[in-house]
Amino acid sequence: MEQASRSSTLSISPMPSCLCLPLIFICLTLCDMKNTVTIRLDDELERMLETFCRRSKRKRSEVVRDALRRQLALLMFEQLRQKVMPFAEARGYLTDEDVFKSVS
Repeated sequence: MEQASRSSTLSISPMPSCLCLPLIFICLTLCDMKNTVTIRLDDELERMLETFCRRSKRKRSEVVRDALRRQLALLMFEQLRQKVMPFAEARGYLTDEDVFKSVS
């Protein structure tokens, strides 16, 4: 079967700049994929990715880019939070609830 022979390596690229040129009945898409990242997936993660892509009718690279974007945003938020925590604690903000009380 095709899936058994495929490697568990996935290449992804950041947002492509695409140009779609309609030609009578044909649409030609030109993409400039400058950056790629190759990752290795264990069997379970590959199965999860394949299942999700099949159910959502999305491409693997699209799903991985979205997941990477979300994870990086979360990690950047956590880094920023760690940086500002000493300043917040000095002003009496010790928990999320303290912040919510102030802004509500």
